[in-house]
Amino acid sequence: MSTSSSPYAAFAALLASHGVSISPAELHGLLLGRSCAGAGFDSEAWLQDAAELLGAEPEDAVRQALIGLQEMVKGELAGQDVTLVLLLPSDDAPLVERAVALGQWCQGFLGGYGIIAGDSALSAEAMEVLQDLSAIAQVQNALEESEDGESDYMEVMEYLRVAPLLLFSECGKPLAAVEKPSLH
Repeated sequence: MSTSSSPYAAFAALLASHGVSISPAELHGLLLGRSCAGAGFDSEAWLQDAAELLGAEPEDAVRQALIGLQEMVKGELAGQDVTLVLLLPSDDAPLVERAVALGQWCQGFLGGYGIIAGDSALSAEAMEVLQDLSAIAQVQNALEESEDGESDYMEVMEYLRVAPLLLFSECGKPLAAVEKPSLH
């Protein structure tokens, strides 16, 4: 698979063509963070948070891509799989580029999670996941082009495909109860 045909590269090209300098990784992290914190899947609320990160209202093509991204995340979180697909550069991209995107993804996730969850109480495991994500967000300069660096990157990726699901199961599930109409 060549870098040019990866979903990440395609999304990055779309964003760049519309003058957006935010990385697809950070946007995906933001979306997943919001979703795992219990934001639900209202596309207008997601587009509003995305517009805030983008610094402007997204144009139609970007808007459609963002809605598509949300549908993908919704399918993953509602599905039976126990892993997520992270929107990151393909494996043939330089490790430095992938590490930077990984850091951006974590920053986006933490930002999105914080918007929705605020100061809500969390289990020790959930707190640990957030601390890990915070530490991973700082890792981008620590990975070197080497087999060890490559293996560290893959290890972190595997963790990130599963760890957010803990937060979703803790914070995202009660949402169904909240959305039921209340009787007054």
